[in-house]
Amino acid sequence: MKAEALRTVRRELHQIPELGFKEHKTQNVLLEKIKMMPQGHLTVRTWRTGLFVYVNGYAPVKTIAYRTDMDGLPIQENTTYSFPSKHEGYMHACGHDLHMTIALGILAHFAEEQPKQNLLFVFQPAEEGPGGALPMLRSEPFQEWKPEEIYGLHIAPEYPVGTIATRPGLLFANTSELFIDLKGVGGHAARPHMANDMVVAASHLVTQLQTIAARNVDPLDSAVITIGTIAGGTKQNIISETARLEGTLRTLSIESMHKVKNRISSIAAGIETSFDCEVSIDWGSNYCQVKNNEQLTRRFMEFSNQQKHVEVVECREAMTGEDFGYFLENIPGVMFWLGVNASYGLHDSRLEPDEEAIFTAVPLMISYLSQA
Repeated sequence: MKAEALRTVRRELHQIPELGFKEHKTQNVLLEKIKMMPQGHLTVRTWRTGLFVYVNGYAPVKTIAYRTDMDGLPIQENTTYSFPSKHEGYMHACGHDLHMTIALGILAHFAEEQPKQNLLFVFQPAEEGPGGALPMLRSEPFQEWKPEEIYGLHIAPEYPVGTIATRPGLLFANTSELFIDLKGVGGHAARPHMANDMVVAASHLVTQLQTIAARNVDPLDSAVITIGTIAGGTKQNIISETARLEGTLRTLSIESMHKVKNRISSIAAGIETSFDCEVSIDWGSNYCQVKNNEQLTRRFMEFSNQQKHVEVVECREAMTGEDFGYFLENIPGVMFWLGVNASYGLHDSRLEPDEEAIFTAVPLMISYLSQA
């Protein structure tokens, strides 16, 4: 696909963000673009709202997968774009529109020029939740075409265009969602002794949760507990019967994740006793760490360093979560950051990645996959 065509499809995808396993319009757009490519050595199969595209190699000794995610976020867009989201309250605020465009650009090349190795393009839904990687990994098409290597990328607002950043070993953290519901006894604000206030209980719980990373996790390890929303009550003069906390957990080790969850459960039990209430915990979606294969990552970094249009940075691990980690648990592979030189970060309503980053990633991956 030519540069202008890639820009056009990115903008088309940007306007139709959809939540996990609801990417119906997105899937249709991808299918339309793929049908316009030569079909001689392509096999296309749908899976829920995702896609597999298998490319037969002319002298294959292995199969190499390239994965992209597809879903958007429940964020009201606040960009200066002339092509903003047409779906009120939803936005591609994590760059998945660029991710899909890059995958289409790579695929279009190999549809025209048959690769030596077999290639499997994985268009994965529900990365932001509830998690599409694990069920897709277990699906019949993936198991039939199971690759020996797998690659993927994620945009990075903080790096300039032309930069990729990665590292051998641990790249992204273990993550878990966190939902906590508290139930007490509501009542009149003038009679607090006859009620059991869950706003007060929830406030104590939030404060205590913040002690876990500081006092229960090895300082040489890392953990983050973020409560993103807190809700309770219906009116200013009514004592709240219920409250709900929603948040996320991030750790660099599996051991720390277990420790953090155990401490949250213990603290919640203490809140139940202290405030004579009921506390229930839902861990939501859990993503394992993204751990790059050491050998493949070194090979990929060395190859990328030889490309004139690419600068390679060996970065530190990050607390970012990504369900690509499930693929890497089963298959050697590499994930890397792609610089997009944006003023605002991931999941920000003002995120405007530089589209020129597409023309760093597409030729890089075409070259790499051609010689792999």
